[in-house]
Amino acid sequence: MSSDQRYVLNGDWSIAWPGAYEVAGTRLLYARAADGTESLEAPGPTAEELHVMVLLQEPNPRIEYEFWAPRQHGASALRQRQPQPRGAGSPQPSPGPPPLSPRHCGKCRTPKGHSQRIHHFCQSDFVFQARIVATQLVGQETRHEVRVLTRYRRHFPLLPREYVWVPSTCGCPRLQRGRRYVLMAQRHVNREHTLNRIVLRADGYARPWSVHEERRVREAARHCGPSPP
Repeated sequence: MSSDQRYVLNGDWSIAWPGAYEVAGTRLLYARAADGTESLEAPGPTAEELHVMVLLQEPNPRIEYEFWAPRQHGASALRQRQPQPRGAGSPQPSPGPPPLSPRHCGKCRTPKGHSQRIHHFCQSDFVFQARIVATQLVGQETRHEVRVLTRYRRHFPLLPREYVWVPSTCGCPRLQRGRRYVLMAQRHVNREHTLNRIVLRADGYARPWSVHEERRVREAARHCGPSPP
């Protein structure tokens, strides 16, 4: 429903066809699968408020949502939530990973070879090609904002824009803004279920993308079980 109380989709007991709808200054993509699952996606930005109303006919429909807010607002979706120590201010953006400190960090350890590629591929929840959009230090972690370009393996939904967290500030693995990489990462949900993150270990698999690297990654996929559709 738009801000003028006008239904955009499925209002007044009528069912809309899946497709693209122009609303609130953006294009809303509405999809409905054969099992009844529905999804809405809009690239934004929106020019007015939109209200999502849900008619429940059974318990626990498992509604999932994620949104991206303008940077200056400091708002964040579930995967973007930033835990801060008491009394701390907003984290300051960094132009890139900090320089290595030999005394505290040591040398970056990069997985190499055919067997390591297969091992990391099969043990990962997400394997994808991504372009690094921005990097920011948040407490004792490094957060990379990425644009997902190609999905090779995923056990959970992977959106076009994501945050990838590295539990370290040592600058490993070395990821440069604007470059494309093949990343193999894990999903992490804390005990309170307040954080749902994509985590890349400091010694995890992160290789610059190339045609040859993509061929090697697709070859590694043959050694693992299939990921969910």
